[in-house]
Amino acid sequence: MRRIILKDTSHIAPFNEPARDLRVQNKPLWLWQRDVLSEYVTEEREYESWHEAHQFETEPIESFVHRDNLFFNRELVDEFLDRARKLRRPVRLAFRADDPAIATHVRPLTHSLFEQGNLLLADMWYLPQGIGQDVDAIPLKIDTEARERGYYHVPPYMATDFGDLVYQLPRKAFVLVENWVHIFVADILFGTFASSANIEDRINTDWLYKLKILSRSLYEQKQVLASSELVKIGKNANIDPSAVIHGPTTIGDNVTIGAGVVIDNCVIGNNVTISQGCQLLLSVVSDGCFLPFRAALFMTTMMENTMVAQNTCLQLCVLGRDSFVGAGTTFTDFNVLGGPLRTIGKHGKVEETNLLVLGGCVGHHCRLASGMIIYPARTVESDVVLLGEDRHIITTAVRYEDSDHHPHKDKYPYPRYYPRKDGV
Repeated sequence: MRRIILKDTSHIAPFNEPARDLRVQNKPLWLWQRDVLSEYVTEEREYESWHEAHQFETEPIESFVHRDNLFFNRELVDEFLDRARKLRRPVRLAFRADDPAIATHVRPLTHSLFEQGNLLLADMWYLPQGIGQDVDAIPLKIDTEARERGYYHVPPYMATDFGDLVYQLPRKAFVLVENWVHIFVADILFGTFASSANIEDRINTDWLYKLKILSRSLYEQKQVLASSELVKIGKNANIDPSAVIHGPTTIGDNVTIGAGVVIDNCVIGNNVTISQGCQLLLSVVSDGCFLPFRAALFMTTMMENTMVAQNTCLQLCVLGRDSFVGAGTTFTDFNVLGGPLRTIGKHGKVEETNLLVLGGCVGHHCRLASGMIIYPARTVESDVVLLGEDRHIITTAVRYEDSDHHPHKDKYPYPRYYPRKDGV
């Protein structure tokens, strides 16, 4: 089958980079897509638009077409292609407008889902006789099979109308990445969190799998969640015996984990150093990252080669590549006055996130000084330096023009690697 990739060149703020180049589950999104589809695809081609694809793709060959800013998992692709091939006709991926996972976590901040009655059509097609059939494609509705999972209860003395904090976790994941919040949804909610929910469901329904985990735990003389069936460790890992690692967790090659570290349900990349006393929960740490002692991550994504200094706390955040967050910096995630949080959306407009708890986002190649406090859902654009001289509390989105390095650029030149698409 031929895979036709339609490029989406729009930039995702505050990274100033297309979605395909951002990391999800410790892979660039384009590589994640390729790996998920590897079982079906024999060749692939990229085009800037449908018009260009129609010019060059004239063969009546079985084709799978999608935009390159989509996150999806193997379960969704398996069902979509299996049902599409049985129908033997061109189809387009669709979801119910009231599908819990799509309505709650994907549709907010999204502007490219096409509405057709009570369906939402996504930019994914199966065309058995080539892309000339795209106009004949009918909607193929997929149920994400979302399950409600909670994490903690918001005390009534803080917010009487909140109650339990819950998420809709799908078995068949799909996210249209048009905002930094969608990276959080894809990587944490529909990635790490949903994967652990899948394993939990399998343990509850598959007694052979449960027996396999229990027997492995007994053989290794470890707690069930710490057994090698749930904790996968790569080559040349140096892990202190006092570290506590609970699965499902994946740890890459050449990783160093110090004394007293607690890791629960995480994805850790290659060449990562996690020093003494760090705590990581439901987080993704990409290749080459460094966490000195007593850093804490909760439901947070760190892209490659980023450093979070000691005593820093990040909750429900997304950090870009090659960035530094200084010691003692705190990213808050809850509006104590109540109400949903808002963040920068398309064209720089502030939009509702439909999330009651959400941290901040730091772009690529940023430097944040020590002891800063960042309010919920705030963003720091790529290539920004915050020295903390005049402001220690960040209450608004920080643009490149607001960077503190500009007055010092003659003495301390700081290159800009990620300009906005308009060149400004």
